[in-house]
Amino acid sequence: MTIEHFDDGKKGSFKATDGETEAGLMTYVWAGEEKFIIEHTVGNPAFKGIGMKLLDKAVAFAREKGVKIIPLCPFAKKMFDRKEEIRDVLA
Repeated sequence: MTIEHFDDGKKGSFKATDGETEAGLMTYVWAGEEKFIIEHTVGNPAFKGIGMKLLDKAVAFAREKGVKIIPLCPFAKKMFDRKEEIRDVLA
């Protein structure tokens, strides 16, 4: 399983693949220089837990850059509500 991060300065994504198979995708857009908005998460049902793996990468990226996350995606919002340990990057 590989998770690649793409960012063009305006929008970005975290894409998980297993060989040639797409396991999941999380997309975001920047809201200024200090925050990004997670817009959408989709996971291949064959890859249980992939959404959380993508969110973990997004949280690690936010911590590394010293930025905050606005979770508009229902999945990401639910995970921020459930997991206190990732709320340090919540905008």
